[in-house]
Amino acid sequence: MYDYDLLVVGSANADLVIDVERRPGAGETVLGGDLAVHPGGKGANQAVAAARLGARTALLARVGDDAYGRLLLDSQRAAGVDTVGVLVGGAPTGIALITVDPSGDNSIVVSPGANGRLTPVDVRAAASLFRTSRVVSAQLEIPLETVVEVVRSLAPGSRFVLNPSPPRPLPAEVLAACDPLIVNEHEARVILGEAGAGDQPKDWARALLAKGPKSVVVTLGSEGALVASAEGVARVASVRVDAVDTTGAGDSFTAALAWKLGTGSSLAEAAAYAARVGAAAVTRRGAQESFPTVEEVAAL
Repeated sequence: MYDYDLLVVGSANADLVIDVERRPGAGETVLGGDLAVHPGGKGANQAVAAARLGARTALLARVGDDAYGRLLLDSQRAAGVDTVGVLVGGAPTGIALITVDPSGDNSIVVSPGANGRLTPVDVRAAASLFRTSRVVSAQLEIPLETVVEVVRSLAPGSRFVLNPSPPRPLPAEVLAACDPLIVNEHEARVILGEAGAGDQPKDWARALLAKGPKSVVVTLGSEGALVASAEGVARVASVRVDAVDTTGAGDSFTAALAWKLGTGSSLAEAAAYAARVGAAAVTRRGAQESFPTVEEVAAL
């Protein structure tokens, strides 16, 4: 019997968000809207998104002993996430500087802070969390050696989901554990290299699958997603909505997919549900504040 449907190992950041008419060029200054501070970070976002959907969720992360760290802990607990694995101290809380344009698209610069101090030792010390989690999800806003240790700490029968963001080349050991590897176009091209990426999403999916993951999901924004496994490649339709802010949408997609896989859904079924969750998230501003409940997804 598993205590947790999902264990998220990853980053926790304070998101500092400014609306802009357009992003500045080199050497240019533009005026933006009022600064808004939100709890964020890919790991923390995924944990909140899963908990909002009803998943029994735990987070393994590190925050600073500061106001931003307290903001993040409060947000996790309010969503129902178990924060027993959240470590405090060692560096200031990570910060993400985010600009959002009128179309809802965002650009992000991250200062890792305490996220960079989440170590393989911390992962080994959390062995009890791994033993009691059905699915484990990770990203790359923490050190790569820590993600390698996550793979080595997986309990027999548990499933590993990775969103390699920000993208970088991955060791074979990590790729082989992914079920699935979840990428967008940019992440796919970085992992494959421009020469090996091909022109079409189905080409990226097949090329990534050949690198060792048990399955692959390629997210295509408003065009839905592709799922690939030994059974073949299939397209998952999108849900049409009026996008307000895409911040955190990918994290909500990953969380929903990971949770659904743990309940026994097929990869295509889980991705279809995750697409609905991501669509609901972009209709509201912010990251964690935008994540829907299971009832809101059903009503979409």
